[in-house]
Amino acid sequence: MKWKMLMIWLVLLAVGILAGKFLFKSKPTSTALTPVKLYEAQGGYTPGLAGADTALAGFKGEIIEVRNGDKIQDAVKKANPGDLIRVYPGSYRETVYIDKDDISFQGIIIEGEWPTLDGGKELNDGFLYSGNGIIIENFKIINYKGNGIMGQAGNNFVIRNNWVVDAGVYGIFPEFGKNGLVEHNVLSGIEDAAIYVGMCDNIDVLHNETYESVAGIEIENSRHCLVENNYTHNNTGGLLVFITPGLPIKTCFDIIVRNNFVVDNNLENFAAPGSIVSGIPQGTGILIMAADDVTLEGNIITGNNNAGITITDLTLVANVATDPESEPNPDRLVILDNFMSNNGNDPGGQLKALMATQMESKGPDIIHFGGGSGGCILDKNKYRTFGLEDYGQCQVRTSIAVKSYMLAEPVPPRDISAEEKGKLTFYGVCSGCHAYGIRMIGPPTRDLQAIYNNNPQGIVDYITNPIRRRENYPEMPPQNYLSEETRMAVAEYMLTVEK
Repeated sequence: MKWKMLMIWLVLLAVGILAGKFLFKSKPTSTALTPVKLYEAQGGYTPGLAGADTALAGFKGEIIEVRNGDKIQDAVKKANPGDLIRVYPGSYRETVYIDKDDISFQGIIIEGEWPTLDGGKELNDGFLYSGNGIIIENFKIINYKGNGIMGQAGNNFVIRNNWVVDAGVYGIFPEFGKNGLVEHNVLSGIEDAAIYVGMCDNIDVLHNETYESVAGIEIENSRHCLVENNYTHNNTGGLLVFITPGLPIKTCFDIIVRNNFVVDNNLENFAAPGSIVSGIPQGTGILIMAADDVTLEGNIITGNNNAGITITDLTLVANVATDPESEPNPDRLVILDNFMSNNGNDPGGQLKALMATQMESKGPDIIHFGGGSGGCILDKNKYRTFGLEDYGQCQVRTSIAVKSYMLAEPVPPRDISAEEKGKLTFYGVCSGCHAYGIRMIGPPTRDLQAIYNNNPQGIVDYITNPIRRRENYPEMPPQNYLSEETRMAVAEYMLTVEK
């Protein structure tokens, strides 16, 4: 009897050891020199105060501390490339401009108290960076009129573990950047897009939560992006991948949308009237508009009252003008194994009329209308579909071979000549709000060209000290943080843009 009991205990012990090794084994690590790896090499990720000093054992730069009552911008002025600005809990009423490279910002959260940037509904931006190698983590950002965190042509960025609430038009908005990571952020109350990746390349958007915004996550005119394991719920539209015509970057392709939770996106659309996102139908789960080579896999898409997945050409949005360099159709879409349930319970607008022609009152899980070719679906019989007659049987079964779209080496800073300064500033600053022939946040570029014909100084004067002239457009933030030379260069370039 004792021998049998001993054997049982030995077996249980062996099982316990094996289970422990399985459950608690170290996760495999990549040797890619991404911004995360660079930052870990410089000191690591310390979400709070405990352990911070030991985590920074290999850190080579200076640590600049900011406490309640100080200005974060004063620390930026002191900082040199490679430095870490550590911000303690408190309220900081300011816009933080970052035009230096390789500066890290780390909020210290103590007993639930965050360092909080509060715009008071008077300031436009929380963080506004144009430098490369910028890291922003552990901040609460509230009550701005424009953007919580905006990147202007900065490469190799990391934006993580931030809490962005009621921050205006865009919550987190990297524009015209390359090789970046947006992860573990929580955003709500944004009147356009909570996370907006605009004209970027090689971006990972991972493990974020977005809710009570018009658009949860937008990938616009961008390439090589992985959108994975995000929870986007209770927005007007959950997750969007699309082309906006009239922007300097004309394409959007090679996007993987994988393992996301897209749930109950039925919020009434409260975007600015006339803007592109004001055309997003309430109840949209995932919207693919004119983007190519998009893969949808492993997503849980439920409770979206218009449709689970909508695939369309540029005719969906009535105020989108044509751009001869932007091909308007969604081509070569790949729909793999996704879980879809309880979508299309209350279709509206164009979809409601379309379903009425089919004697249906309920919208589909997946709908494709308009142009587009080369699409495939792994198992059409799993879903209620409309317009997928031309979709073939997918030959691939998974996208798991793509672990990340970030690059193995940091992207070098752009070498900007005097001749290119105006163009790149327009790409990185102006085109986030001004497309050529259509309304975005601000008036179309061609309207501004008519107003300021042969008068670049007039543009410089206005962007330096703007006043609100049109009730149906939001107030423009001043651009006086740009040098006088840069303001004139971008004004001159804006008057030459043709499409």
